[in-house]
Amino acid sequence: MKKLVSPALAAACLAMASLAPLPAHALFGDDEARKAILELRGKFDAFQKENATQLEGKASQRSVLDLANQNEQLRQEIAKLRGQLEVLSNELANAQQRQKDFYVDLDTRLRKLEPQRVSVDGREISVDPAEQKSYDAALASFNGGDYKAAAVALADFTRRYPQSGYAPNAQYMLGNSYYAQHDCRNAITAQQAVVKNFPDHAKAPDALLNIATCQLEMKDRTATRKTLESLLAKYPDAPAAKTAKERLAALK
Repeated sequence: MKKLVSPALAAACLAMASLAPLPAHALFGDDEARKAILELRGKFDAFQKENATQLEGKASQRSVLDLANQNEQLRQEIAKLRGQLEVLSNELANAQQRQKDFYVDLDTRLRKLEPQRVSVDGREISVDPAEQKSYDAALASFNGGDYKAAAVALADFTRRYPQSGYAPNAQYMLGNSYYAQHDCRNAITAQQAVVKNFPDHAKAPDALLNIATCQLEMKDRTATRKTLESLLAKYPDAPAAKTAKERLAALK
């Protein structure tokens, strides 16, 4: 940085230079020359001090200006970072919400695929959603009076889910669907499957009673009596046993 030289400094330097070649007594006496030199030195020292103060002031002003510029740059950078932070915060919130929605949807889907616990004839069984849907559709057809569709649906169910907790009921209702269509032969076959495959199920005594009903309608009194006696022997305490006794008495 260039140093500024004021006119006063130049004048003082010229004055000192002009005094140097000449003996002090040529212009002044010794005291006067000494006094003049001291005055010039004083003026020179004062100038240096003043000039240094001015330089410090200008440097200070420049420092303040530089600091102001730096502060402005920092302010702009902070504002920019705040904007970026807000954008990132929004993106994070959206991502978290999407993740939450995903897991809720996934949980819902998994629950639909998980086996459900239901109570059938006093027993609790486990069925998967597809199995439940198929069984409900078959019963809906039966309850709606579409016995042919019910028979098809129930027969399909027993083939697809032979180990299902609904299998005994499905087989029993299949026999009822055939009977409702006045198809006693298929009704008997379906009810015999209940007795054979699920002898300990609550529907087994009722299945035997239904078989006897079909046999009686087919005018086979011997087979009817045999079936009713089998019911009483195997399930004497079942509600169907009372009806079996009454029918046996009527056959005599």
